[in-house]
Amino acid sequence: MKFPHAVVAVAVFALPVAARAQSTPAGTAATAADPSPPPALTVSGAVAMASDYRFRGVSQSDQRMAVQGGITVAHQSGLYAGTWASNLAGWGTFGGANMELDLIGGYKTTLADHATLDVGLTWYMYPGGADKTDFAEPYAKLSGTAGPATLTAGVAYAPKQQAIGKWYNTGADAANAVYNHPGAKDDNLYLWGDGALALAGTPITAKAHIGHSWGQDGLGPNATAVAPTGSYWDWSLGADATYRNLTFGVSYVDTDISDRAASYLRPSFSKGQDGTGNIAGGTVVVSLTAAF
Repeated sequence: MKFPHAVVAVAVFALPVAARAQSTPAGTAATAADPSPPPALTVSGAVAMASDYRFRGVSQSDQRMAVQGGITVAHQSGLYAGTWASNLAGWGTFGGANMELDLIGGYKTTLADHATLDVGLTWYMYPGGADKTDFAEPYAKLSGTAGPATLTAGVAYAPKQQAIGKWYNTGADAANAVYNHPGAKDDNLYLWGDGALALAGTPITAKAHIGHSWGQDGLGPNATAVAPTGSYWDWSLGADATYRNLTFGVSYVDTDISDRAASYLRPSFSKGQDGTGNIAGGTVVVSLTAAF
């Protein structure tokens, strides 16, 4: 389903705050050679192509290629705002433009040497899609660096909303338009950890991710769910190679959602929504990102 923050382009929305201008030592006059103070606002972004759009381990593009992009404006105070978009298909589709458009706002600050806190909110939108599709999800991320290694722990909690409520008990009910709990609201909790290790002397960074979702164990008003099966793990292992502003990434992505565990969600939870295939099964995702 289309529910994002997670992931190929999450880095676009976790941009570092502009560094403070260095002060001139006492008694020393500034010269023309001194660096100019950093701008109050910085604008950054990226566009990417990926072999599959996986959100928390589940395909949002029907296991097909996705084109994605985002842009962020950051203020030297730590405040930032941005947007990110991707095409959708299959389980990830709400109709309309078949597109996810995320609006993101937050605040990032340094807590101590090599430690940062990032808090904000993502508003998931589906332009032209069916009713009751958009929802909000606040998040917090704590990151720390030690030499070439970076570790991040995060939490995202979406309070009760109709878009992530359990309206259908099963995929069969959804296919037959039989609402079991019309108007129901539910919440969703996602905890995750990321690790990255830059390999000395190379342009390669190894990366790892693990996350756990808790939410409704049925289907929402548009026959999708933020947490299919109600509770599940997702993980990935991979590496990025960067050359100038280009990054080539490859990752193995998987979940513990088995065919048997997801059978009651079909036909919605399947490739082409035809009742076959596991869109949360293990796969290799390849991506190419250009930053600007």
